[in-house]
Amino acid sequence: MDKRRMGRGLDALLGGADLAVADLPGGEVPLDKIEQNPWQPRKSFDPDELASLSASVKTHGILQPLVVRSIGDRFQLIAGERRLRAAQQAGLSKVPVRVVDFNDQQVLEAALVENIQRSDLNPIEKAQGFKEHIDRFQLNHEQLAQRLGLARSTITNLINLLELAPEVQEGVRLGQLTEAHAKLLKGVKGKDKQVSLFKQVVALGLSVKATETLIREQKDGAAGDGERGHKEPGSRSASSETKTAHVKSLENDLRQQLATMVEIRVLGKDKGQFVINFESNDDFERILARLQKG
Repeated sequence: MDKRRMGRGLDALLGGADLAVADLPGGEVPLDKIEQNPWQPRKSFDPDELASLSASVKTHGILQPLVVRSIGDRFQLIAGERRLRAAQQAGLSKVPVRVVDFNDQQVLEAALVENIQRSDLNPIEKAQGFKEHIDRFQLNHEQLAQRLGLARSTITNLINLLELAPEVQEGVRLGQLTEAHAKLLKGVKGKDKQVSLFKQVVALGLSVKATETLIREQKDGAAGDGERGHKEPGSRSASSETKTAHVKSLENDLRQQLATMVEIRVLGKDKGQFVINFESNDDFERILARLQKG
C-alpha cells in the first residue's frame, strides 16, 4: 500500500520533540492545568463512545499519555482530546502526559494527523482542518500534502467538498452521504440542484453507482429539453415528453418503495416499459422479493 496515501504517523511528528518532565511527579499533571486544543479539527464526539471510554478510564486509568505543550505554568493539549474528556467525566484529578516543544503549526498538524490516522474525522471536518491550516500558514495543497504525508489529490478533493451546498455538507458530516457520494454531487451545478439530489439519494438509499446514474439521467434529460422538436417520434427523448405529471409521480413512488432507480418509458398510447435498476445480485434478489411480495 502507498504509505504516502496513508499519511504520516503521529510518532513521526513527535519524534525528538520531548521535553524533560522530571518536574512532573510520575509524569502527571492536574486536569485543571490542561487547556483544550483551539485547533482541534474534530467538532463532534459521540456521547456513548465517551461514556464507554470513561468507564474504562475509571477502571484502568489513562493507559496512553496525552500529548501537551507547556504554555507558561499551564499546558495545552495537542493530542488525546477523547482521553481528556473521558478523564474529566471519570472524575480524575491528574493524567499522564508527554510534553513536547511544538509551535502553532506543529500543533495543528499533530491534531490533524492523530484524527486522520484514527479515522475520527468525517470528510467535512478533514476539509475544514486542511483549509484552516492552508489559510493560517499560507501553504499550497502540495506543501500541506508533503507535511502530512498524503497525496495532493486527497487534500484538493476534500477541500473542494466545502463548495457543496451547506445542507449537503451537513449530510456528509452526519454520515448520510459518503465522501464518494459527495464528490459526485460536487460536479452538479447549482446549490439548489445539489440539495434536491441529496434529498433523493438519502430518501432512496441510493448507492454511489445509482447516484451517478441518477445524475447522468437528469443531465441527459436537461439536454433533451433543449433539443425539443428535433427528435424523431419514438426516440427516448421524445417519449419522455409524453410523460404526464401523474406518470412522473408514479416513478417517484416506485423509487421510494423499491429504494432504487425506476423509469417508466412511454412508447405510445397504452404502451411503454418499466425499467428497474439493480446494482448487484443481492440488490436484484431484494427488489425481486419486494415485487413478488406485492
